Amino acid sequence: MTDATWKSVERRVARTLGGQRVGCTGKDTPDVVTNWLVVEVKHRRRLPQWLKDALAQARKHAGDGQLGIAVLHEQGRHDSLVVLSLDDFKEWFGDGH
Repeated sequence: MTDATWKSVERRVARTLGGQRVGCTGKDTPDVVTNWLVVEVKHRRRLPQWLKDALAQARKHAGDGQLGIAVLHEQGRHDSLVVLSLDDFKEWFGDGH
């Protein structure tokens, strides 16, 4: 993973969400900010197949007016994570509030 690759991904996410890439400032800052989102972007060569499969299954079964999401829960934790595609997120929530 080259330095330019993750920067490019951050710029693309910022454009998609109508935000701005903060970039490396030497301080603890988010990767992208919009008027209503603070985004941490993680770029990996591969994501776990089980995660992609879970989201694909939810999206496959989503009907008209339904948003397919995967909920990830860690044993012993109260809260869970919601995973959805960036394209679906943009379609449902737009790029600003």
